[in-house]
Parts: sequence; structure tokens; C-alpha cells
Amino acid sequence: MDRFLSHYVHSVDSKGRVSVPAAYRQVLASRGIRDLFSMRDLYLPVMNVGGPELMSHFEAKMETLDPFSPEYQELAILAYGDGTYLKSDSEGRIVINDLIREHTGITDRATFVGVGKMFQLWRPEDFEEKIAALRERQAKHRSAATGSAGTTER
Repeated sequence: MDRFLSHYVHSVDSKGRVSVPAAYRQVLASRGIRDLFSMRDLYLPVMNVGGPELMSHFEAKMETLDPFSPEYQELAILAYGDGTYLKSDSEGRIVINDLIREHTGITDRATFVGVGKMFQLWRPEDFEEKIAALRERQAKHRSAATGSAGTTER
């Protein structure tokens, strides 16, 4: 197992800690990831979380740019200034810190959403709304593409 898949809702305790899903901890262990990096998503009120490759993605792009260019400066600010490291404890919990709480609105529960090489932290209600909207949009696209009314044969 080397991809973050599915979604899980976990309770946030009174100290702001939440358990990373066991399946995600297996992925982290199999990839040798000890330190998690988290940064705000640019379009949604979610946090993108991953290992060193998440940071490396930005750094690889930045290496192609003049370090004094506006694009380099923007990427550097997003990669380094708009993120945070998440430390996990011996029980596999991370802390929902102020940056995460303010950006996502997470309070007493957090939804972990796998998106391949990284996962996201969502406020559960926001994820449920988003997944319902995505399913509806995909059903409409499929219906339009096939010319059907969305019915399936069994």
C-alpha cells in the first residue's frame, strides 16, 4: 500500500490531537515518512499533508526559475511561509494547530481524505458537501456524454 486512499472521520481531543488513520500510518511507514508537511490549499478550506515529496514538488518547480523572479518568490512564500510541519506522537496523533483550525474550520472532528501521494484535512461537513457536489457533477457529465437520463441497466 503506497497511496493515500479513502476517507476517515476522527475525533479531535480536548488538546487538539487527532489520530491519523491506521491505513495512512501504514502508507507513511512504507514510504519511510516521519515528518509531515502541511500547507493550505489554494482553492479549498483544506490542508494538504504529505511527506518530503510535497515540499520537493515546489522546490523542483522553483529550481527552474530565477530566484529573484516574482513567480519564484510566490512559490517560496507558499511553500515555506504558508505551511507547517506536523509532528506525530507515539500513538500516531497529530495536533490540529491554529493555522489548520483557522483555515479549515475543524473543531471537534476532522476528515482525512486520501488524494494519492498526499492526504487532506477537511472539516467533515465541508467534505460531505464537496463529495455530494462532485458526484452530482460527474453524473451529469456522464449522462450528457452518453445521452442517457442517468439510468443504468442491471
